[in-house]
Amino acid sequence: MPLPESTTDKQVDDLSRYGGLIFDCDGTLTDSMPLHFEAWRETMARFGIEFTEQRFYSMAGMPTDKIIRVLAEEQSVDVDPEVAGAEKEQAFRQRIPRLQPLKRVCDIAHAHFNVVPMAVASGGDREGVWAQIKHLQMESLFAAVVTAEDTEKHKPEPDVFLKAAELLKVPPATCLVFEDSPLGLDAAARASMDCVDVRDFTFYEAGRA
Repeated sequence: MPLPESTTDKQVDDLSRYGGLIFDCDGTLTDSMPLHFEAWRETMARFGIEFTEQRFYSMAGMPTDKIIRVLAEEQSVDVDPEVAGAEKEQAFRQRIPRLQPLKRVCDIAHAHFNVVPMAVASGGDREGVWAQIKHLQMESLFAAVVTAEDTEKHKPEPDVFLKAAELLKVPPATCLVFEDSPLGLDAAARASMDCVDVRDFTFYEAGRA
C-alpha cells in the first residue's frame, strides 16, 4: 500500500537511514522511454512485427532480446533476436543526443553522492545504459552499474537489484530502489527492498509493493 503523499515526500527526502540507493536507468534517471519506443517502432516495422505503445510500456524493464522473442512467437514471425536487438539498440543510441534527465531523480542522486553508496540496476544492455549515464555526466556518481548482461534472470525477478546490493557491499534489506515500471517495482519487492515509483513518487515499504 502506498504511504500518504506528505509522508511519501518526507520519506523520499530523508535517505540517510539507507545502506544503498539503487536507480533504474530508463524512465527513472532519464526520460528515455519515448525515444526507446520510437526506436522499437522503427526497427520492429522492418521485421514485420507490430509493437503497440501500450504493450511497450507493459514490458518495460525486460531485456531487448526477450521482448523480441515474445513478440515474434506471438505473431509467428521468424526473426533473429540478436540481429533485430542490435538494430534496435543502435536506433536508440542515435537518439541519445535528444535524451533529457528526469531532474528530480537525478537531483536525489547528486545530493547523495559520497553520502550513501549508489548503483544503477537496469534491464537494458550495458552499452546503452552507459551511454545514457555518460550523456548525463553522472558516471562518477555510481559505485556499480548492473545491466542485462550481468544476471541470468531479469525483472520481475530480483537478481539485478540483489547483484547491485552485492557490489555495493550492503545488505539488500537496507537498500532503496527508484523505479518506473511494474516489473521493476515487483523486482524490488521480491528483493525485500523499499522502493519509490518515480512516476508519482509513491513510496512502498518492502513487502508491500
